[in-house]
Amino acid sequence: MALSRNDYRTLLLSALGGALEFYDFVIFVFFAAVIAKLFFPQDMPDWLRQLQTFGIFAAGYLARPLGGIVMAHFGDTLGRKQMFMLSILLMSLPTLAIGLLPTYAAVGIWAPLLLLLLRILQGAAIGGEVPGAWVFVSEHVHARHAGVACGILTAGLTGGILLGSLVAASMHQLYMPEALLARGWRMPFILGGLFGLISVWLRQWLHETPVFREMQARQKLASELPLKTVIRDHRASVILTMVMTWLLSAAIVVMILMTPVLVQKLYAVPAVAALQANSIATLALSLGCIVFGALSDRFGAGRVLMAGCAMLGYTAMLFYHEMSVSQEHIDLLYALCGFFVGVIGVVPSVAVRAFPPEVRFSGLSFSYNVAYAVFGGLTPVLVSMLLPLDALAPAHYVLALGFVGMLTGWYLYRRERKA
Repeated sequence: MALSRNDYRTLLLSALGGALEFYDFVIFVFFAAVIAKLFFPQDMPDWLRQLQTFGIFAAGYLARPLGGIVMAHFGDTLGRKQMFMLSILLMSLPTLAIGLLPTYAAVGIWAPLLLLLLRILQGAAIGGEVPGAWVFVSEHVHARHAGVACGILTAGLTGGILLGSLVAASMHQLYMPEALLARGWRMPFILGGLFGLISVWLRQWLHETPVFREMQARQKLASELPLKTVIRDHRASVILTMVMTWLLSAAIVVMILMTPVLVQKLYAVPAVAALQANSIATLALSLGCIVFGALSDRFGAGRVLMAGCAMLGYTAMLFYHEMSVSQEHIDLLYALCGFFVGVIGVVPSVAVRAFPPEVRFSGLSFSYNVAYAVFGGLTPVLVSMLLPLDALAPAHYVLALGFVGMLTGWYLYRRERKA
């Protein structure tokens, strides 16, 4: 049974809305160097300003569990679609506000504090968006197509990173460094707020999932607090989803979000060249999500995860080693690495299937967001702290998580053979 026209329509609208919302969440990191100069004292050491800026970025991840758990509760009891629309509204407003914030020169310590508050609000919104999107699309398609459906949706989310990279590259080309510091940095955030409001309008055309409508009709909705059921009855699924989220966060945060800044700092790669290579890598990542998602439907998630993680670790090491020698092939090497980051396209369908429909949103949201808060939030800080000790710290971190992913793939493969 192939995907129907309605399936494609749902996937397109969901992926487009997800791309716009994810753009809002990640555009911050592409302007981390600019934000560090504008929102902290000029006499502060550069490394400390950068560390504190990444700390504010990490605060968005630490806030994800709160928003995710609350939205997931109502997603399991009131409906998937309503939370799917609410999350993007709650993302667009703080993004717009960041673009209008006064800097440290104008209001002093209030500038980073207000930035931190808005970043926390963004985190709460994205906490409901990502797991809600995966549940939404997987419940709209036939079970045998859950892998490719979640892969397409994840490609849409990563497309938001690509959009952020393209906008950042455009800003660096349109504005001289002085003008970028003065006003140019604000435009991506203002545009992001407007994009978010467009996404709210787009999602009104989506319908509630067939799975949730059937649960309503049969009165099979959760009879108690969904999260309580998850923690009591589905601990193995929680652990599995958390481990896979650790892999996902390492791949995205290090290789896609941090690397453009790191190669500028470590290897003196020009900002325009780094962002251009990042755009190519993110495009390859989006393609990889779809490819690996489709392969998991055909060959099983376990085998695909093992092979993909092995190549992810290898290409991460290859990229950073080559950058330390020569940047001649940065576009090709970064694209290759980005494609294998796409192995994360396997993760959502496995995580969705791990929980029963009655508590699926809560189970996935709790596991994913708590793990991302810990691993995704602390990764930028950890890698920044390790860099003075290990010049290849980003690659070594991804290599280690690739090994964890291979072990997880082996576990899934054995479970699939017994099924």
